[in-house]
Amino acid sequence: MMGGLLRRPGSVQPFQAPNAFVVTLLVSSLDETKDRALGAGAKLAMDKFAIPGLDWTAYLIDTELNIFGLFQEDAAAA
Repeated sequence: MMGGLLRRPGSVQPFQAPNAFVVTLLVSSLDETKDRALGAGAKLAMDKFAIPGLDWTAYLIDTELNIFGLFQEDAAAA
């Protein structure tokens, strides 16, 4: 399993503790996984963005108001 702990990239959502960590998961296709999550009721917190030379990342909010992240490794991300 691959992941990491990062500083929260946006404001705290209602009903969330401000010092909570965000679980970020490695996926093989960020776009497909994001679309599946949105179809299951998740909401977009921060759309897909590049971490140059590393990966593509996006943050979503699940149906219980938890923020979670997805990332897809891509050395060409820019």
